[in-house]
Amino acid sequence: MRVLIVDDEKNIRESLKKYLSFEGIDSDTAPSAKEALDLLESAPYDAAILDLRLGGMAAAGEPVMSGQDLLTAILEKGFPVPVIMISAHGQIEDAVAALKAGAKDYLVKPVDPAELVIRLRALVENRRRENVLETEKRSGVSRKTGINGMIGLSAAIKTLSSQIDKLSGHDVTVLITGESGTGKEVAAREIHRRGPNSLSPFAAVNIGGIHESLMESELFGHEKGAFTGAAGRRQGLFELAGSGTIFLDEIGEMPVPLQVKLLRVLQERKIRRLGGIVDIPVNARIISATNRNVEALVKEGKFREDLYYRLNVFRISLPPLRERGEDVPVLAEFLLDKLCSRMGRAAPPIEEAALRLLKSYTFPGNVRELENILERALIFCENGIITENDIDIHEALPPREEPPQERGSEEAVPRGKIRTLAEIEKISILAALERNGGNRTGAAEELGITRKTILNKLKEYGTL
Repeated sequence: MRVLIVDDEKNIRESLKKYLSFEGIDSDTAPSAKEALDLLESAPYDAAILDLRLGGMAAAGEPVMSGQDLLTAILEKGFPVPVIMISAHGQIEDAVAALKAGAKDYLVKPVDPAELVIRLRALVENRRRENVLETEKRSGVSRKTGINGMIGLSAAIKTLSSQIDKLSGHDVTVLITGESGTGKEVAAREIHRRGPNSLSPFAAVNIGGIHESLMESELFGHEKGAFTGAAGRRQGLFELAGSGTIFLDEIGEMPVPLQVKLLRVLQERKIRRLGGIVDIPVNARIISATNRNVEALVKEGKFREDLYYRLNVFRISLPPLRERGEDVPVLAEFLLDKLCSRMGRAAPPIEEAALRLLKSYTFPGNVRELENILERALIFCENGIITENDIDIHEALPPREEPPQERGSEEAVPRGKIRTLAEIEKISILAALERNGGNRTGAAEELGITRKTILNKLKEYGTL
């Protein structure tokens, strides 16, 4: 926890700072509102303690800002820091007015340091919980769902777990690469869970799943009136993450103009809300992930080289499921328990023949596909056991190299019939999706178009 103490009396500032240090709380001090605002612009704080009748020095011709004035400035500028006001006995009405204006708590002088610590910790913990709930709401995924930890017994998983152990305690930027469905977000959450700030928010955002016009607001927030529909101030995920983690999935889909702004965040550790004029310090660890070849994107000019080097400080490559067949049984058991818990039923065992079939499969969709296969098996299994007949992987097998509709022969185009350009386009897109196991990013790369185009076309075909 890091706290800002603002009081024009030196002995009060120093005594509070000393007591907080005994309690393991870091703090900075400021004798005036101006110095306090300078500090708020330079570093993130978990809370601020303000003297209500603050004095101090002011620039020539400028009035001295009181604690109430400083509170107003903090709220107007949008610094994400909860405030505790300190007042004398005769200032209770002013303290109540400060609470109505936006302060979170107040204490009467002489301040009991023990009581202050209790109030601070409760205030910061409450803010942390609010941010956790908000990040989970925006991410659409609860911390209680999904795979917890790296499931598997293979050498690849043991190596991955060792890498996570080594880097989790260090505030380094991490790039996770791997095929779709290999568990990149699982790995990112595990890095966060094992780190020193595991109780802080984990803010996950899928770059490829947000419309380009909304992406900047989602990441950096916006001020009231920044655009049509911006009815009030909204914090972005970088702010909400606090000292936790922000996970940028599908980073290869990020538009170049936004890459420039992300690079600035990495360099300066500050963000500016859309429509704002104040730089807000941020302290979140940044983890990004992609299933694309970022080096190739850099060469093609689609991804900034300087941003790539900033993101690629520590790299983790996740192996596909087909390269760790020995993990299939333990993963299957875990996934069945999760699925059955959701369904409110006991998890059935899997017979050996069914496990052998699963272990022999290539899983182009990786762990995500395994979960889908098991969910289908639960629907069809009888007598309380999953058999080989319940494992339906025929539709999931890789398609033939030459689908009939792409051969250009009489089999694809009946004699006397000519395909329209729109028909050829639809056939090509659907075939590319089939070849890529439904992966839209891979299909877009193969066809030389954007993922957004794929999504628009699928909506047009009524298949999305």
